[in-house]
Order: sequence, then structure tokens, then C-alpha cells
Amino acid sequence: MFDIYTIIFLALAVFIFLRLRSVLGQRTGRERPPFDPYATRDAVRTPSNENVVPLPGRAADKGAVASPPEDEVNRWKGIAEPGSEVAAGLDAIVNEDKTFDAAEFLTGGRAAYEMIVTAYAAGDRRALKDLLAREVYEGFESAIKEREQRGEKIESRFVSIETAEIIAAEARGKTAQITVRFVSQLVSATRDRSGAVIDGSPDKVTTVTDVWTFARDVSSRDPNWKLVATEAGQ
Repeated sequence: MFDIYTIIFLALAVFIFLRLRSVLGQRTGRERPPFDPYATRDAVRTPSNENVVPLPGRAADKGAVASPPEDEVNRWKGIAEPGSEVAAGLDAIVNEDKTFDAAEFLTGGRAAYEMIVTAYAAGDRRALKDLLAREVYEGFESAIKEREQRGEKIESRFVSIETAEIIAAEARGKTAQITVRFVSQLVSATRDRSGAVIDGSPDKVTTVTDVWTFARDVSSRDPNWKLVATEAGQ
């Protein structure tokens, strides 16, 4: 049997349930989503007859001119002078490939430069084939073959890459091309069959300037750039 206290608690529970139901109502399936603590705090309220909430920083009316997405003057800061042909070429590349980053390109270009020079000295055709365009690879491979036939070997050691500067850039359709002037410090010597040094020096650091052009099909999923032209720089 229920005692008097049990009856009182049951009555109190029913009363509280009915009060909550009257205040909170019933779920109908049309309620607003629960509050998201990670949602932006900057949304702008609009009149009830509007369906679009303007985003922060965007013009609320069609007649207003939106601010540029970035400071054009500093877009290529440290890489190209504003208004220069190089800057215009880099802009053209970005128009074709929104993911292009000139600073990252130069970082990769430095690494590729050292890898190619080292692979050429070692006669590493496999490494070269992945980094060079077909025509350039054929030229490198031919030079390596002639060197091997003469019994010559190159000893090469990188000391540093002093500068890597973009001196030309352009977009030809879906092909982006960038020319970089590299100034490096390295030790290089060529030995004949007998081991005698016939070019360079195994003990002397030499300053070398190269002008290399890299290209990439921006419509391709392959993110890698390949060397398409080389020349000695001054």
C-alpha cells in the first residue's frame, strides 16, 4: 500500500510535468536547430522578408563595391615588384590555378635544383626522368652517356644555394611556366679514367649561376613541375 508521503510525491511529479509541458510545448519537427557554440558570432540580422544573411565583409547591396580579397601591392612581396612583368605573369598563373603559391614554388624549386644537379653528376637517370621534361632529359642522358664512354666521373658537393629568384612567369593556356635564376655555391671536379682532375677542383668552392625554366599543366592532377629549359646565367 502507498503511504501518504508516496502519494504526495506522485502528485508533485505530475504537477511539475504538466507545468513543463505548458511552458516548453511539444516537438513538431519544425523547431530551429539547437544553438551551435562554434557558429559565427558576426551574422547580421535581416528583416523577416529577406532570405539572405550578408556575410561579414561583403556588401549588403548590389550597388556597393566589395573590397579586394587581398592587398594587391603586397601580393608578391619579396618575390616580384608590383606592376612588373613577373607579377603580371604570376597573376595569370593564379587565374588558372587558384592553389598556386609562389613561395612554396621557390622552396620546391630549390630542392629540385639541388636534386637535379646531384643526380646529373651521379648519372642517376631514374631520378632525372621524374624531374625533367622529355627533351631536357634526352639532353642530360646524352651528356651522361658520352661522359661514361670517356670513362669520366663528376664529383659534386653542394655548399649552399645563395639565391633563387623568379625572373619570368607566364601562363600559356593551361601551361604555366616560371623561369628562376639560381646562384649556388658548390664544389665540383671531373676526373678521367685514371682519376686525374681534368676540370674543376675537389677543394675549391665555385659560384655557379643557372637559369632554369619549369613548367606545369595546371589542368592536371599532378602537382609536380618539370624542368623544360636550362641555360648558364650571368
